[in-house]
Amino acid sequence: MEAPTITSNGAAGPLNVLVWHAHSPWMTAFVQGGHRYLVPYDARRGEWARGRCGRPWPANAVDIAPADLVDTDIDLVVLQRPREIDLAHEWLGRAPGIDVPAVYVEHNTPHQHAALTRHPLAGRSDIPLVHVTQFNRLMWDNGRCPSMVIRYGIPDPGQRYTGELPRAATIIHDPVRRCRITGTDLLAPLSEAAPIDVYGAGTERLADALHRPPDRIVGAGDLEQDLLYEELARRRVFLHVPRWTSLGMSVLEAMYLGMPIVALGTTEVSASIPAEAGVVSTEPEILAEAVRQFLHEPMFAELAGKSARQWAQANFGLAEFLREWDRLFADLVAGRR
Repeated sequence: MEAPTITSNGAAGPLNVLVWHAHSPWMTAFVQGGHRYLVPYDARRGEWARGRCGRPWPANAVDIAPADLVDTDIDLVVLQRPREIDLAHEWLGRAPGIDVPAVYVEHNTPHQHAALTRHPLAGRSDIPLVHVTQFNRLMWDNGRCPSMVIRYGIPDPGQRYTGELPRAATIIHDPVRRCRITGTDLLAPLSEAAPIDVYGAGTERLADALHRPPDRIVGAGDLEQDLLYEELARRRVFLHVPRWTSLGMSVLEAMYLGMPIVALGTTEVSASIPAEAGVVSTEPEILAEAVRQFLHEPMFAELAGKSARQWAQANFGLAEFLREWDRLFADLVAGRR
C-alpha cells in the first residue's frame, strides 16, 4: 500500500483505519468518510468483533478477521474501549500509540464520581483522547492525556416530521436496568401529559416495570433505522430524559427529522438544544407542561421542529464532523500529535 499522503487542505489521504463496531449511530456517521475502515469480525468473539452487523454502510467499511490483521497495512487505530488497546496489540503485533498511530474516542460521561473519575488513558500522552461533548471533556479527569472534542455529525435523514399522532416518542435502550441513569422513571409522570412510545432494545415490558397502563407507555421495540425515522416523525414531540449519559445522538436525529424537543437539562443538553427548538428544564413538571402544550398546539410544534432541524444542520453536520476527523488523522500520521 502507498504511504499516506497529506492533501492541500491538511487532511490525510485515504488511510487504512482499524475501528471497532462499538457504537452504531456514531459509527454510521464515521464510516461516511473517505478512508477504508477495517471492522473486526469474528462470530466467536461477540462484542469484540461484531463486524458491520448488516448495517447499510458504504463499501469502504469492510469486515476483517482478527487473524488477518497482522498481515494488513494499518495506518491508524481508532479505539473506543480500554480492552481494544490490548486487542490491537495482540492482533496487529504492534502497540497502539507506540508502533502505530492511535486515537481513543470516549463516548460516555464518567462512570463513577461525576468529577473525580480518572480516565483509563489519563496516564498516557501517546494516544490523544477525543470526547464527543465539551461536558464530557470537562467532567472526566483526563490527566496528562491530550484531549479534544469532535462533536457528533448526523447523516441527514431529511425533513420527515408530520406530527400527526398526538403522542410523545423517545429512544432508550435497556431502559429497565438503567432506570435512573436514562431517566426511565421520569416517563411515568410524563405519561400523564401524553402517551409515550418508547423505542429501543429491551422496551417490551416497560409499562409493567413503571406500573403504568400499557396504553400510556408503549414499549415499541428496536426498529430498523429508516422505519424508526418514519415512526418517530409521526409523533408530535420527542422526549430526551437521561440524567447521566452523554448527549444522545437520538435527540439530534429527532431534530434533523424536524421534531420539537422536550428534554431534561442535564449534561450537554442545555448547550445543544436552543429555546426555539423546544423546552429544556430540570423540573419534570415543566417538561410535562411543555409536552401538553405541543400536543394541544400542533402548529407551534411544527414551528419548533423546523427550528430544531435548522439548528441541528448548522451545529451537527456530517461534513464538518468528517473534516475534523480528517484533520486529526493528518496530524496523527504526520506525527504532530
